[in-house]
Amino acid sequence: MMNDAAYMLRCLELAKKGRYNTSPNPRVGCVIVSSDQQILGEGYHEVFGGPHAEVNAIRSVSSNQNMSNSTLYVNLEPCSHFGKTPPCANLIIEMKIGRVVIGMQDPNPKVMGNGIRLLRDAGVEVITGVEENACRDLNKRFVWFHEKGSPYIVLKWAQSLDGFIGIEGQRLPISGSLSNQIVHEWRAEEQAILIGKNTALHDNPSLTVRHVKGRNPIRIVLCRENSLPSNLEIFTDGNPTYILHLHDENMFEELSSFCREKQILSILVEGGRYTLQKMIDAGWWNEARIITNQQMKLNKGIHAPKLSNANHISRTIQGNDLIDIYQHYA
Repeated sequence: MMNDAAYMLRCLELAKKGRYNTSPNPRVGCVIVSSDQQILGEGYHEVFGGPHAEVNAIRSVSSNQNMSNSTLYVNLEPCSHFGKTPPCANLIIEMKIGRVVIGMQDPNPKVMGNGIRLLRDAGVEVITGVEENACRDLNKRFVWFHEKGSPYIVLKWAQSLDGFIGIEGQRLPISGSLSNQIVHEWRAEEQAILIGKNTALHDNPSLTVRHVKGRNPIRIVLCRENSLPSNLEIFTDGNPTYILHLHDENMFEELSSFCREKQILSILVEGGRYTLQKMIDAGWWNEARIITNQQMKLNKGIHAPKLSNANHISRTIQGNDLIDIYQHYA
């Protein structure tokens, strides 16, 4: 008996290697196993626009290996359409692989069962839903975007021990160096980073990835009018920045529409209290990541946002900082 769950978990390990580089494509890993349970090849989707996981795994198999009696494991349904690369389902059929085990169906309307159908019509044995919850969690941004039609939203702020995020008119560092490195990992993981006009004006942040290797996120600034000076960091370093003039009554639908147009699957929100609280009050968030400096008390200033309908997921300690992660539930 093949240990389908174990090989699927290996696919997920491989898929995580593409953490910073695959969006807006999903993270996918693939393992090819012989009938006597020897791993013949492995691969993962390394970078957006590059070969998919199945292609890299098939290429890694020795040329003298016959794959007709092998099983191909992949955490997401093989694609069935021509995009930046040819369909993986067709390649699997061409290589005469007899059995395919899939973690979850692709929610992208361009695929959504068509890859599975192609394989079965060609006589390939297809097993689906192996470690499905873990597969969905790994690609939760991709799944949310295609199932809900809106980006996956991660809120982030740093606060003092007594619950303030800053003092009006001052640029005040709150989180420590270890936490700052983690924040840059968060930035590299999301496709876009969003702030409001006041944060752009008063903090003049660059919103780039500097402490880790990864792609700089697309920058989005919410601003009702053209009132931002051209010498701000977000305009002078050559990285893309979009200024969105949104209407309060349709703000989130307009932002969702923009993200669908640009294929932006996820946003890290690093705005001030007004922007963060507006999203919380509208229920327009998926995760909140709060950094609390345990040794800093301000006694006055700008109060931190207040979460509602939040489920506490985890707490870690980085130097003097607590990092709490919450998920939103309806």
